[in-house]
Amino acid sequence: MKFSDAELMTMAIAAGEKARLHAPPNPWVGALVVSDQGVVISEGRTQAPGESHAEVEALRRAGPAARGATLVVTLEPCSHVGRTGPCSQAIIEAGVAKVVVGTLDPDIRVNGRGIEILREAGIEVQLGVEEEAVRDQLAAYLWQRTTGRPYVVAKVASTLDGIVAMSDGTSQWITSEAARRDAHVLRAQSQAIVVGAGTVRSDDPSLTARLGDIVVEPLRVVLGRAPLVARVRPCLELSGGLEDVIAALAERGVLQILVEGGPTTTSSFFAAGLVNHVAWYVAPAFGGARHSKGALCELETSTMSELRRGRVVDVRRIGEDVRVDVEVLWR
Repeated sequence: MKFSDAELMTMAIAAGEKARLHAPPNPWVGALVVSDQGVVISEGRTQAPGESHAEVEALRRAGPAARGATLVVTLEPCSHVGRTGPCSQAIIEAGVAKVVVGTLDPDIRVNGRGIEILREAGIEVQLGVEEEAVRDQLAAYLWQRTTGRPYVVAKVASTLDGIVAMSDGTSQWITSEAARRDAHVLRAQSQAIVVGAGTVRSDDPSLTARLGDIVVEPLRVVLGRAPLVARVRPCLELSGGLEDVIAALAERGVLQILVEGGPTTTSSFFAAGLVNHVAWYVAPAFGGARHSKGALCELETSTMSELRRGRVVDVRRIGEDVRVDVEVLWR
């Protein structure tokens, strides 16, 4: 069976996902080397920073079989010398005949130059295959490289009617253990986790990402002051406006921020227009609005024309709960 370019790009996206936790600040790219008969010869994904990029990894595994073959890669091959050499040059030297690319790399050191170099070398390049899916996967990287700002993900866990805390203030646990395990993956995918000081005082979270026996520790950021004995310590305590918070984390090279605060913090990020993506875990339970707290109870929308809208990226059932991922569409 010969796979279509779209099917091959879907496989490359899956390969890139395996690099999601270790690749940042580099993009989590996937690549395949495919023979002219349509047989997948090898697979590659971005290695840890300073090590091979996905294309080089796939070419290395393919060896001489890469000559005359097709390279399928989710992101435009780089064209500059960083901690590794340019992937575009490695592709040329390997004798690849065709390159299928998901989307352009907006990094100012690349931004079309990688494709230009390949075409100048006589290599056929096809751009934009399964581009929406690739851009969804690399959204945090593409946003950061385009704007210079971290990509902000707001995580919410609520009842079906949007309640995150009952009238007596209790909030643990609304969603299932399976959903909470999944949320730890979301933490591990982020370089910084932001909560308000109120959440630290009421819940005393550690904000680590526990993946089985592995513990990942993103930068823990508290808006305000954390108690001296809080489990979140050591942490970065920031004050001032949210724009200043974003700027401070941008200076630290953060690609993705996970906002895990309560209704006040989450509402503040929405009100400031800073949320790029929402990961909303919904439990089949009902809290009711009387004296309880809604996930965005501090956010005001004055009229329908001001309603904040988004695009549903993914919907998944996790145990008894449902996770809905939404890209926020700002005007």
